[in-house]
Amino acid sequence: MSNIDLFSNSSPAEPKPSRKQSKKKSLGKTILVVVVIVAIIGLLTPKLMSRLSGAPDFPGPGSGSVQVQIDPGETLAQIGNNLKALGVVASVDGFIDAANDNPDSASIAPGAYNLLLEMKSSDAILALLDPANRVVTKVVIPEGKRVSWTINTLATETGIPLADFEAAVANAGNLGLPDYADGNAEGFLFPATYEFAPGMTAEQMISEMIARFNAEAKSIDLEARAKEMGRTAYEIITVASLLEVEGHPRDFTKVARVVYNRLAEPMPLQFDSSVNYGLGKTDVILTTELLNVDTPYNVYLRPGLPPTPIDSPGAEALEAALNPAAGDWIYFITIDLNTQETKFTRSYEEFLVYKDEFLAFCDANPGVCF
Repeated sequence: MSNIDLFSNSSPAEPKPSRKQSKKKSLGKTILVVVVIVAIIGLLTPKLMSRLSGAPDFPGPGSGSVQVQIDPGETLAQIGNNLKALGVVASVDGFIDAANDNPDSASIAPGAYNLLLEMKSSDAILALLDPANRVVTKVVIPEGKRVSWTINTLATETGIPLADFEAAVANAGNLGLPDYADGNAEGFLFPATYEFAPGMTAEQMISEMIARFNAEAKSIDLEARAKEMGRTAYEIITVASLLEVEGHPRDFTKVARVVYNRLAEPMPLQFDSSVNYGLGKTDVILTTELLNVDTPYNVYLRPGLPPTPIDSPGAEALEAALNPAAGDWIYFITIDLNTQETKFTRSYEEFLVYKDEFLAFCDANPGVCF
């Protein structure tokens, strides 16, 4: 054996793969790569298409009708989910994209809305921002209305039984009334135009009206200003309720001064409006017989203010009660019910002259005074 043999590889040499086998392996790798690429494309295509073409959306404008409820605190995603479930929009993402494109979308308010089916998402946003699409019952409560009038109007306008409102008023002490109201809602159902959403209960409506009063009382600093006058907030509300039915708004501050001057004399208020309230009436002129009926509200027979407000005063009357005009007037009378012209005086004799002017007006206008 030669030395060369000692260092040589005794293993037989491995045969080179045939050209046919090489082609098979190469083909297998190619197929594997193609399969992987196809799988990746299959996974990414929807996202790529979504990015390129945007989230699914209806072309609009839509048709039919559906009522949508948006609850307080709902996010855009929650609203979008509800709209998609109801068939209003095609996708939640499309709705959110449209909301992000409209900066006013942050102002979408809770409530019920009438929308179309299959709306374009951007149109749905605009519809939710349009007050005309809100489903509400609008009720106007003017200044100077009694609780009895107010709840009858609420029952008529909303279709909720009057008994429900009577029960709500009876429970008003638990619906936000100030402690000084002692559970009596008279004077605290603040006059305003209300928009009640579908499904609201009588208690919720009464609570909302009381809340409006509380907000107004806070804004004018009612309790502190009443205390500065040596009055309670309840007395101020009572005076304001008298102003609503005793004078025209332009004369509220002067009538308020008459009230305080009479209380200071002291002398009876002698306001027919309070007597009327105690009798459950609204007569312009009361007979001597009615004026002698003794009720807690007969301020001809009883000194001081009536025991409670006699209606719900508005902002202007409350402000006048807190800031009466300067003057020494003791008497006043409206001599023309059409123009509401009212004359003020400290002289009883002059008052009688004004009274004759009023009676002459009544004679010239049959059916207005009686």
